[in-house]
Amino acid sequence: MSILRLLAAAVLVAGGVLVAAAGPVSAKDKVHYLAVHVDDSNPATMNLALNNVQNVRTYYASKGEKAIVEVVAYGPGLKMYMADSPVKARIETMALESSEVQFSACANTHRKMSEKAGKDIPLLVEAKMVPSGVIRLIELQEGGYSYLRP
Repeated sequence: MSILRLLAAAVLVAGGVLVAAAGPVSAKDKVHYLAVHVDDSNPATMNLALNNVQNVRTYYASKGEKAIVEVVAYGPGLKMYMADSPVKARIETMALESSEVQFSACANTHRKMSEKAGKDIPLLVEAKMVPSGVIRLIELQEGGYSYLRP
């Protein structure tokens, strides 16, 4: 047997020992990550996104697992986080119910909308400003988040 094959076999055996020593992951330790993309000002789209968030969290909670979700809004979707948002009450409630749901607002979109309006457009306190909604979605996916665009 060549030295490369012996080395490969040793690595596989060592890896198997490490996995066996770690043991199986229990349901209470299982965490799911979801990025939800909203770029539409249609209230039906916003509600669908929030329904998806709630359904995912409810499903995994029923299995004893955790779901961490970030809703990223930019472009026309930033309307979701404005004071007159058609889903304002739902966002407030969801934020109070769980710290595992984050609402991210695109600073680029906010700046442009504020400039166009000639004044700073206030956002819901639940919305956390991120430099760019698109970049935030890229970062989340690169970090292992699943992606959903309702």
